[in-house]
Amino acid sequence: MSSRRSRITEDEINELISKLQSLLPEARRRSAGRASAAKLLKETCNYIKSLHREVDDLSDRLSGLMATMDTNSAEAEIVRSLLQS
Repeated sequence: MSSRRSRITEDEINELISKLQSLLPEARRRSAGRASAAKLLKETCNYIKSLHREVDDLSDRLSGLMATMDTNSAEAEIVRSLLQS
């Protein structure tokens, strides 16, 4: 396979950058113009890190809630059913 086939075009990069920009909350709010690709990638990394922190926090809170709950209660059953979905 030649290296030419595996290369991505500038138009494809620009399209991917536009799609990425549309997925980021901060970038959507700033709809007046495009950010540089480097800035957009930094924002993406920061956004993903913040999502990881939020998931960790919610997981900790759920663990704390489950620890205080009677495991045979209706509330515990509801939480278990939601987690299995």
